[in-house]
Amino acid sequence: MPFEDVPDVVRKRMSRIRKTGSKPEVLVRKVTYRLGFRFRINRSDLPGTPDIVFPRRRKMIFVHGCFWHQHSGCRNATIPRVREGYWLPKLERTKARDIWSAAQLRALGWSVMTVWECEVRDEAALEATLRDFLVD
Repeated sequence: MPFEDVPDVVRKRMSRIRKTGSKPEVLVRKVTYRLGFRFRINRSDLPGTPDIVFPRRRKMIFVHGCFWHQHSGCRNATIPRVREGYWLPKLERTKARDIWSAAQLRALGWSVMTVWECEVRDEAALEATLRDFLVD
């Protein structure tokens, strides 16, 4: 195992984190569907593999976890105190990759929106934000 010093409790918790189909992502999809918009999910042929894609509208949504993508100003975007040498570069690479992906998609003519995990809690505000983004 690459990280022998990681406790089994932490290892088990980290193994349960999924790449797709997270609770915030599913909630954004449900709200979007309820608004009457149809979409594709996890298009791997596009830069960054967007979570929700509206091909006819040329719009897409990334649903980011506040910790993993370091949402600035969010209380959930903490830096772990253990193994900072591992986590800091990893989280910085993620932020850089997000910026690169959004720039590539915009260059291809796509409109890009990022929904943060902490924004999903207020469903009424989320619905209004999604409607504003998706209505031409």
